[in-house]
Amino acid sequence: MAFKIQSHNLLLPLALLFLGLLAFQASSRTLQEASMEERHEQWMVRYGRVYKDPEEKEKRFKIFKQNVEYIEGFNSAGTKPYKLGINQFADLSNEEFTASRNRFKGHMCSSISRTTSFKYANVTDVPSSVDWRNQGAVTPVKNQGQCGCCWAFSAIAATEGITKLSTGKLISLSEQELVDCDTGVDQGCEGGLMDDAFKFIIKNKGITSEANYPYKGVDGTCSANEEANHVATIDGYEDVPANSEQALQKAVANQPVSVAIDASGSDFQFYSSGIFTGSCGTELDHGVTAVGYGVSDDTEYWLVKNSWGTEWGEEGYIRMQRNVKAQEGLCGIAMQASYPTA
Repeated sequence: MAFKIQSHNLLLPLALLFLGLLAFQASSRTLQEASMEERHEQWMVRYGRVYKDPEEKEKRFKIFKQNVEYIEGFNSAGTKPYKLGINQFADLSNEEFTASRNRFKGHMCSSISRTTSFKYANVTDVPSSVDWRNQGAVTPVKNQGQCGCCWAFSAIAATEGITKLSTGKLISLSEQELVDCDTGVDQGCEGGLMDDAFKFIIKNKGITSEANYPYKGVDGTCSANEEANHVATIDGYEDVPANSEQALQKAVANQPVSVAIDASGSDFQFYSSGIFTGSCGTELDHGVTAVGYGVSDDTEYWLVKNSWGTEWGEEGYIRMQRNVKAQEGLCGIAMQASYPTA
């Protein structure tokens, strides 16, 4: 009987201990949730995000929480030479993000004839590293916002580069002119191609400045007065031979080059620093500009200027692994590169 009494006496504290553990776990989850909600509130303040109603805020919080957990899990694993960060896109699902910003119309390229001339074909001596920012041939990083005109920013950056190299003047040129006035094949915020942008500048006998025709981030009506004030011209454009990082290096060694990439992955959305080696396909959906290349810790990379503002990546830039096994290059960077000539 005594033994039974002792067993009975032990059950109560064990039960209390178990209930206390459950309460602690529930409390911990609540604290974690509260902490995440606080982080979301701080993030909203930092990026000026305001939601239309509580339902929208709850939806965005859930996406924010999932993204933060993915980012922190990736970074803590430490298995890659790059890091992710909680940037201005943290409350967007990957599908929402790519739909609003990645509008390079790569699927249209198969029906468009590419140029066969490549003036850098016989270049044999290229430097081990290039950074056109150091030569004053790259304007500050811009932000396309929610307008899917990455193609215009890519073409303009390449045109700004060749203009500096040929005239000695670095002028910020107008993406909005392309969005509003280049309405043949290109479709403004709905997407376009860098080659078609170059064709427009050639046919138009030039393009105006950012100051004269500022960026609005929405489709607009072409302003004939602003558009007529040309400050830069190009004579033509050439396509880099496809699927050759060696050919692309020859071109980038001589000027900034428009390139198309597959930027659809979550790692690209939240890239923060380091040399990007993430998994990506070759469904080209984003236009950017290769403004250099180099080597860091024995890893070769492309220096790429993006148009998502300076809060993304390395102050608006990404270093992408160069000379990979796939002939298309990482994320298809060597598939459809082109540059203007002057």
